[in-house]
Amino acid sequence: MDLDLSFHPLTQKLWRDFETLFGNYGACGGCWCMYWKLRGKAFEEAAGDEARQMQKSIVDSKTVPGLLAYSEGYPVGWIAVEPRSAYPKLEHSRVLKSADDQDVWSITCFFVEKKHRRKGIAVELIKAATGYVKSRGGKIIEGYPIDAPQNQPDPFVYTGTASAFRQAGFIEVIRRSPTRPIFRYVIEPSPAGRGQGEGE
Repeated sequence: MDLDLSFHPLTQKLWRDFETLFGNYGACGGCWCMYWKLRGKAFEEAAGDEARQMQKSIVDSKTVPGLLAYSEGYPVGWIAVEPRSAYPKLEHSRVLKSADDQDVWSITCFFVEKKHRRKGIAVELIKAATGYVKSRGGKIIEGYPIDAPQNQPDPFVYTGTASAFRQAGFIEVIRRSPTRPIFRYVIEPSPAGRGQGEGE
């Protein structure tokens, strides 16, 4: 099925769409995409409405925590993408700590509405996030997918799948556990002096 998708950074004016997509209780266990931003018990204690308010405060502060995907004017997907420094839990992960000292952006979470899953939206979200990071001057974008041999229940692949990142042009740079690689995409700068559309 061919979906006509559009992608928009999550800002204050789109907050209601974010709530609509995530539902009354948050996408996965009341997370509201705060899992990688809160360490230890801070996340467990905040799950639910408190996590929603925390994310809303981030958006209200004019920080963009990710992109929404729309189909026919309706929000159908979400991808979290920010500079890696926005996710302290990553750096305290034995498996997902930095591969080196380069300045990177991170894709940490996905959520796709149930009836729109298995249609390639995750791959398109990754591509849209890559374009967004490029527009913000980022040079390297990372992902932390699950690479498991069999189909996993959707809640277990909230960080994306290795196959989706490969389809979006990412390559594996390090693997400290059998199922949790780190993937990267290096954003090439536009050739100097080349105008839009030239050489096509």
